[in-house]
Amino acid sequence: MKKFLAVAMVLVVATGLVFAGGAADTSGKAMVGLAMPETHVERWQKDGSALLEDALAKGYSAEVAFADADQGKQNQQIQDFITKGAKLLVIGSVNEGVVSVVQEAARDGVIVIAYDRLITGSKDYDYYITFDNYKVGQFQGKAIETALNLSAATKAKPKKIALFAGSPTDNNAKVFFDGAIDVLRPYVEAGSLVIVGPAPLRSGDAAFTKITTENWRADIAKTRMENLLNNDAKNVVLDAVLAPNDTLARAIIEALATDAKYPAGKLPVVTGQDGEAASIAYIRDGKQNMTVFKDTRNLAAATIELADALLKGNAPKIAGARLDTESYDTGKKKVKAYLLEPVIVTKANYKAVMIDSGYYKESEIK
Repeated sequence: MKKFLAVAMVLVVATGLVFAGGAADTSGKAMVGLAMPETHVERWQKDGSALLEDALAKGYSAEVAFADADQGKQNQQIQDFITKGAKLLVIGSVNEGVVSVVQEAARDGVIVIAYDRLITGSKDYDYYITFDNYKVGQFQGKAIETALNLSAATKAKPKKIALFAGSPTDNNAKVFFDGAIDVLRPYVEAGSLVIVGPAPLRSGDAAFTKITTENWRADIAKTRMENLLNNDAKNVVLDAVLAPNDTLARAIIEALATDAKYPAGKLPVVTGQDGEAASIAYIRDGKQNMTVFKDTRNLAAATIELADALLKGNAPKIAGARLDTESYDTGKKKVKAYLLEPVIVTKANYKAVMIDSGYYKESEIK
């Protein structure tokens, strides 16, 4: 993690030198403000660094800011970007509290791109870019379906699962869950898959809030797993845990490892997302079943391509992304969404996807 922050800091410093005129002439270059939600989830550090590098490479002046999962702090950072004259903002929001500054940006004629997280409750922006997050959830659900051989499970001998979801303030958490539960729901309804603990069958169910994890915090997920093991799952051997991302997956696995029912090598199937280095090691070692890789290098490059087109007044043509104009509704309007393809990662292909691609060095998987 320190390495990623260091990269971001170096790039921010480099940008500062450009602003000061010490490194290059920046007259006439539009400024791009990059607002990322947090750093405690590894991927956001990579996102911020990649976005900044790509914006600079396109000839824009740019700055990145991380909000520490604090929407008030992020709003101040975005206002600072606007004050500095940013012409375009890329915002990975913390929660819907960002709407007020998105409105400010619109009043000032600043273009806003919602990055990875849909900004709900706003009519003041037109573009959203992310991966196909419903497919991310489908990958997780299908991994459980395959690993547990659910097609052969019966009501007499059902498989047992516990459900976890991401932050209740992140719209993606709902999309991930719906993708996964849409795969698993037929087995639940048939009685061949039993949910231990809260059992929402859609993100719109009241019970969904009981499986969410505030701000995607690992400590909250670990505590909830420990509580499940001491209560609803005390006398149950779980076959799987639906974990929405790698940070939470590892926390859940840590909790499971303290329970005598789950000796080394006999953990439930645990899913994940983001392709974090520590979880790739878990997958290699058989502790975590899978993850879903969303290559932030590709997302960053596509985002800056989109930004470049919009700033130049051109019609966006984003290689490797499909345009969806119907599915993403903020509650105030439908926005144009550019969707990239995620990749499932397992023990069988992690080297090809994560190492041979250059995303990680083998020495980083430890």
